[in-house]
Order: sequence, then C-alpha cells, then structure tokens
Amino acid sequence: MTINNAQETVDRWIKTTGIRYFNELTNTAILMEEVGEVARIMARKYGEQSFKKSDEEVNLADEMADVMFVLICLANQTGINLTDALEKNLEKKSIRDVDRHKNNEKLR
Repeated sequence: MTINNAQETVDRWIKTTGIRYFNELTNTAILMEEVGEVARIMARKYGEQSFKKSDEEVNLADEMADVMFVLICLANQTGINLTDALEKNLEKKSIRDVDRHKNNEKLR
C-alpha cells in the first residue's frame, strides 16, 4: 500500500464506517494519546521500565498503525498529501544534514 493509497483508504473508511472525521483538535489529542501508547511500550520493551500485568497483551505494530491512522486522518482533513510532504522533507534533510551525521562523534 502506498501512502496515497493509505490516505484514500482511510478517507473511504471514515466516510462509510466512521461516518465523519472527528474535528482536527480532537484528532490531534487522539494522536498524542496513540503516540503515548507507543512510548509506553518502548519504555517497557527497550527501556528500563518493566511490564505490568495490564501491559502483557501489548502489540507495538498495532499501536504504530493507530498512530499512522490518526496522522493520515489529520493529513486528509488539512489537505496535505503525505507522499509529497515526505518527499520534500527527505530532500530538506538530505541538503541540511549532508555532513551533519558523518561529523557527529557521538555516532561513531
């Protein structure tokens, strides 16, 4: 699935199953909540925190997909083509950071 396909698929799902988009502010709050769930798993799986009983059934891939879903909703609502945005962002990073990481002693 391409990013454009994903945007179209989410839009179709929202307009049929979801009825309508939540407003942008609500979706921003939902995005923060979903990112927090990813952070919680990362802190327990890769960080120093331990899992609680309630964390036993966590699914990192599913939580990341939740983040993508809400981010795609926000892009659709605000008229952003994520393919174009990502391509432009990578181009910007490639120009700005051409030597930055190579010269970073911390990355050696």
